[in-house]
Amino acid sequence: MALSSLVEACVPSTFSPSIFGADILSVEASMVTNYSVDVPSTFRFTAPPVGIQNARFCNVTVTYTRPGYTDVINTEAWFPVDNWNGRFQAVGGGGFVAGRFFLSYMELAGAMHDGFAAITTDAGVGNATDAIPWALLSPGNVNLHKLQNLASTSLNDEAIIGKSLVESFYGRPPSYSYWTGCSQGGRQGLMLAQEYPTAYDGIVAGAPAITWSELVFNTFWPEQVMRMLGESPYGCELDAITAAAVSKCDGLDGVPDGIVSDVDECKANFDPFNLVGTTIHCAQTNTEMPISRAAAVVANATWGGVISPTGEHLCNGLSIDADLTGNSPKSGGQPCLAATNCTSGTCVPERNPLGSLWIPLFVSKDSNYNIDNMTHEQFVSLFRASKKQYTSIISTDDPDLSEFKRAGGKMLTFHGLSDNIISPKNTEQYYRKVSETVDGIKDFYHYYPIPGLGHCGGGYQQPISLFAQLQAWVENGTVPENLPVSFTDPDGVTQNRILCSWPQKAKFDAGCGDAAKAECWVCLAPANREEWLTYKGERAYVGIDTQKSSKSKTRHDEL
Repeated sequence: MALSSLVEACVPSTFSPSIFGADILSVEASMVTNYSVDVPSTFRFTAPPVGIQNARFCNVTVTYTRPGYTDVINTEAWFPVDNWNGRFQAVGGGGFVAGRFFLSYMELAGAMHDGFAAITTDAGVGNATDAIPWALLSPGNVNLHKLQNLASTSLNDEAIIGKSLVESFYGRPPSYSYWTGCSQGGRQGLMLAQEYPTAYDGIVAGAPAITWSELVFNTFWPEQVMRMLGESPYGCELDAITAAAVSKCDGLDGVPDGIVSDVDECKANFDPFNLVGTTIHCAQTNTEMPISRAAAVVANATWGGVISPTGEHLCNGLSIDADLTGNSPKSGGQPCLAATNCTSGTCVPERNPLGSLWIPLFVSKDSNYNIDNMTHEQFVSLFRASKKQYTSIISTDDPDLSEFKRAGGKMLTFHGLSDNIISPKNTEQYYRKVSETVDGIKDFYHYYPIPGLGHCGGGYQQPISLFAQLQAWVENGTVPENLPVSFTDPDGVTQNRILCSWPQKAKFDAGCGDAAKAECWVCLAPANREEWLTYKGERAYVGIDTQKSSKSKTRHDEL
């Protein structure tokens, strides 16, 4: 269709979307001109940064409802009029938001710039970053329909609506359809592969919130530990512990560059309790102070994940080099799990918005529920209740992707090993389960663990070529091998590296001589049974303490 015709077609009457079981309430369409914005790679996750100048696109919003419910769902599409590449791309959300918030709009802008007809949905829950406006119908009654919309239903609706709008506007359906998202968006991507395997040809599911009903408790676990201890450490203490761990483990891969490549080996050989009493300079107080035992307990608990009062390991913790406080560039200003506020002179936990909202709203079903004084037993009881009630609704740990494979779908998952919110071990375990369930996993699904990368972005080694690799795999059959990445190390030197598909790891070839050159790195499979057991999760870290002795029981009893 001619450009002038596309501009003229950007009116509501051009579009006539329909969804079985839903009523279309309205269709809005208008041209947007002179649109300019800079989109950094950290907001695109898997594509390069772009600077958009004076772009033109048709903005289409479809509003619909399902009779019998009071939901109002908005799906918004941006259609380029000057450079459509014949393809369709949907983008995901974050936290409690399905889409149509600032990150989604950054992703939409980047996709539109690259020529994709792009779309996002609010799933009927709006764009508030918390769930307070919609979680409860009344005290004791969760709005399960809206939760279901967020979890899955709206995702398939979005694909159906989007493809219909594309065909109406451009005169033909998209040649290929893609999904990209990270965190909540990564969970959405896995849900699509599991429940709606024909919706998209290719999916990027970054740092996916796979076990949502459980991991939200893990985001609250450090605060729970502090409250059980009756003491919260200064952020400088936790930062000093993390820095010591990075310093000890940085060279495990043979290259000191500020990145811990083998987080499992590091966790197995670093004990934060050895630092108790060590004097540090605390920038928060501008004084010298010793690292407290409480700081070691909190750091160790955050790395270990949720445990029961009897020591049962219930949820994976963060990697040992993850930002615990929000003071590192790795976290990019995101809320971290063990942050504290010490402005009053006494440190108190800085509340993480995920677990602190999920527990009262969805599990206790009482917005006034006091989460400040839960016992260990009460916390674990709520954890188990959440798992029982919501796993089937919102979690995405079903490893049977046979239908997605049969449909010809391709999926790439990445997860920063320095993720400060969601444990990368969850993703590794899910990928392993898929490999045990579906034959030939490498024919359709690859997973890239990324040393040094924070939650979706921040830190080192942003995988900005990942989406291009997915597109080449879907459209040309070019199987991804390794991913080229570049970053600036703490000394200001540009490093060129490769990322490897699990279970391979990038190894430096010392004989090549220059760690800053990508050609001096190779992807190697596990070399021996012990290393393979690490990949298989049989050396997964368990508990609050790193020591396997009576000391561990003693430290556990201190909680």
